[in-house]
Amino acid sequence: MNELETRQLRYFVAVAEELNFGRAAERLGMAQPPLSRAIRTLERQLGVALLERTTRRVQLTPSGEVLLRDARTALDAVAAAGRHAQHAGETAPQLRVTLKADVDGGLLPRILEAYAAQDTGQPATLVLGRYGEQAAALRDGRADVGLLLDPADARGLDFEPLRSEPFLLAVAAGDPLAQNSEVCLADLAGRTMPGGEPADQGPVPEDRCAFVQRERSSSASDLPEIFRLIELGSIVCFFPASLTDRYPRPDIVYLPVKDLPPATLAVAWPQDSRSPAVAAFVRVATRVAEAAEVAANQG
Repeated sequence: MNELETRQLRYFVAVAEELNFGRAAERLGMAQPPLSRAIRTLERQLGVALLERTTRRVQLTPSGEVLLRDARTALDAVAAAGRHAQHAGETAPQLRVTLKADVDGGLLPRILEAYAAQDTGQPATLVLGRYGEQAAALRDGRADVGLLLDPADARGLDFEPLRSEPFLLAVAAGDPLAQNSEVCLADLAGRTMPGGEPADQGPVPEDRCAFVQRERSSSASDLPEIFRLIELGSIVCFFPASLTDRYPRPDIVYLPVKDLPPATLAVAWPQDSRSPAVAAFVRVATRVAEAAEVAANQG
C-alpha cells in the first residue's frame, strides 16, 4: 500500500463528516466529480470500502469509521506540527488560551490574574472561537490550554473539571412555558434550538452546549442574535446558569430543566504537552475554581 497523502485524508474527512458529496465538494472548494474519483482511488489503494453509497444517502462502513477517527487525528497532528514550529520561533512566547466568550463559569478574570502572578515568561493571550471549536484548537496547535464545557470529544486531551452548574432553558417571556417554575425535556417537543436541533433532545452532543453553530445550519452566530430569536419566540436555548446571571433580559425567562444533567466547565490541554506555562495555568485554574466553590458554599 502506498503512503496516504494529507490531501486524500482531507477529502475523505470532508465526505465522511458531510455524508454528502455535493456538500463536501463545496466545503473543499472543488467540483464533485474529481472528489468522487479521489475517494474511489483511496478505496482501491486501501483495498476496502470506506463508504456505502445509495441514490438516497451515503454511510460510513466500519473501515470508514476507523479511518475517519484516525484521519482526524493525523490531520490535527500535521497542523499542530507546523504551528508548534512557528510558536517555537517566536521572540516573545505566549500561552494561548482558547474559550468561547462568556463560557468561563465567571472564573476567567480571576484565573488570568492568578496566572499573571506566576513567573512563566509566557503571558496569556485569548483565542476566542465558536462553540465546539475549543477542543479542535487544542488538538491542531492553535491553542495550548483551554476552558471547555463538557468536552465530549476528548481525543488527545487531558482535562480537569473546574465547576458544575445547571443548564437553564431560555424562552420568550410570552411563551406559555414561561409560566412554569421548571420544565422537563418532554415539554419541549416541537421546539427547536439555534442550529435547528430538536429542543426535546437536550443540548447537542458535540460539547453539551445547545447553541453550537454549524456553518451550514444557522445564521444565528452570536449571543445578541440568539437572544433576539428567543425573544421573538423563534427558538429556545440552553445556557449555563453563570451565563444567564450575566445576561438578564426582560423579554426572556430562564427555567430549570429537571431531567437535564448539569454543565461542567473543564480546563483542558493536549496530552503530550510538556509546557511549564500550561501546567501553571492548570494549577491556578484549579485553585481559583476551588476557592470560588468554597466562597459560594459559605455564602
